[in-house]
Amino acid sequence: MNYKYSDLLKSALSKRAPLFDVTDALRFVNGAADGFPGLTIDKFGDRYQMQFFGPELLTSKTEIVEALSALFNPVCVVTKERLSSSGRSLENAPMDVVVGTREDAVGTVREGNANFHVDLLDTINPGLFLDMRHVRLEVEERFREMSGASSANPETANASTANLADSVNLENPATGLRFLNLFSYTCSFSVHARLGGAAVATNADISGKILDKGRENYALNGLDSRPGEFFRGNAIEYVHWAQKKGLRFDGIVLDPPSFARFKGFNFNVREHLMPLVADCATLLNPGGFFMVSSNYSEFNLSAFARDVLAAVSSVHPNAKTSWKKSQDVDFVGSGSTKDSCLVATLVEV
Repeated sequence: MNYKYSDLLKSALSKRAPLFDVTDALRFVNGAADGFPGLTIDKFGDRYQMQFFGPELLTSKTEIVEALSALFNPVCVVTKERLSSSGRSLENAPMDVVVGTREDAVGTVREGNANFHVDLLDTINPGLFLDMRHVRLEVEERFREMSGASSANPETANASTANLADSVNLENPATGLRFLNLFSYTCSFSVHARLGGAAVATNADISGKILDKGRENYALNGLDSRPGEFFRGNAIEYVHWAQKKGLRFDGIVLDPPSFARFKGFNFNVREHLMPLVADCATLLNPGGFFMVSSNYSEFNLSAFARDVLAAVSSVHPNAKTSWKKSQDVDFVGSGSTKDSCLVATLVEV
């Protein structure tokens, strides 16, 4: 075993110690900041995904896998080389199972009161974006405070909102806390919102396959799927439809990709994000919260938070910024590379 890599992995482990009581899914190695330039390692329970964003350590891949295996005895290790032979970054990079089998790449992870399905061989991401963990946990806590649900028994929150949800008229809701999750991916934000006491958590995403994974995450957490919670389509289309219907929400999360295409429409955050923020603000109930984020590497956090507040304030003049932040503590050195960056801000109205 290469003791250099073993020592670096042990050091990386100690930096993440504060998270172990919260989750078993985290960024275990974040590139050069952890002594592994061009490499990230994500831990999903006893499964690990290694992504090479640069050539620096490609020749040492076997040694790193051996060190990782000796220390943690993983069920599965998947490697992805995100750099082509020409040096260009690859979105859909080839994946190799170097420890375990392809079947071993599938499992579940824990995050606070929630559990999520993961598949290390599924597309670009295994099913849970790790850099938004701290925000997901806050969403659950905010709904818990609004609903009066108990954090000790999240199942009680689900049961207590079931009858309330039955009485909610989706087009003119008078009762029950509502949450809107745009570009929802596998609906992890909504799982936390429902566990916190939201009566309805609406997910909008262009992929039916991804929304099916969201339904599976609901079921994994003992949550029933309620009418109006899954919308397959353009998030912008949903917002405009909700405006026409007069829908209102107590919390909104807008976490879009930097670029997306749907039915000939090309979304990009530079051009379309802030107008969408202003449109979303019209759907927000007084006393509600609105979290907006982006992984686009050219955004500046302070300017981003300022622009989001200005867009929300055009609808809610008394809106205020609760916080602005980047990635969680496991993303050591966040912002130093394009592969590890996040701007996020939460506004209260």
